[in-house]
Amino acid sequence: MKKNVLFVVFLMSTCAIFAQAPLSVGQTQLNGGVVLSSDGVPVYIGLDYAVHPDITIGGELSYWSYYDNVAGYHYNYNVIGISGNGNYHFNSVLKIPRNWDFYAGLNVGYFIYNYANNYDGSHSSGLGLGVQIGGRYYFTDNFGINLEFGSGNEFSGGKLGITLKL
Repeated sequence: MKKNVLFVVFLMSTCAIFAQAPLSVGQTQLNGGVVLSSDGVPVYIGLDYAVHPDITIGGELSYWSYYDNVAGYHYNYNVIGISGNGNYHFNSVLKIPRNWDFYAGLNVGYFIYNYANNYDGSHSSGLGLGVQIGGRYYFTDNFGINLEFGSGNEFSGGKLGITLKL
């Protein structure tokens, strides 16, 4: 009888441990939203792919259009960003419930500038390395909201958006 109770407790704890991961290995999620900025309203869309129960890799495209006034000259900017990221998800380690997702990671990106007013400055950023920390709350198994803060590239600051598991 004691062995049966221990077996049931072991089985339940094992299921609880595996239930912590926000994405199963091989699963993909789609993210999209706005970048928190004082200049314009940048938007982004990206995909994350789970390569391990606690690790995802992904890519992101972003677009930013804004108006700037530098030394009396008015410039219209359009910026396209292409980046890749890797995140470690802390759900298993911290025993966070499945409907929450807490993560941190690194990103590398390249930003291409288009100036409508023949601005003579730089038209690309070169490669930029950044860090991010964020979290998600899933309302259902496949739909949630996300908030992320980052530093180190043109879209440093934060992002607010939605997540769809595919």
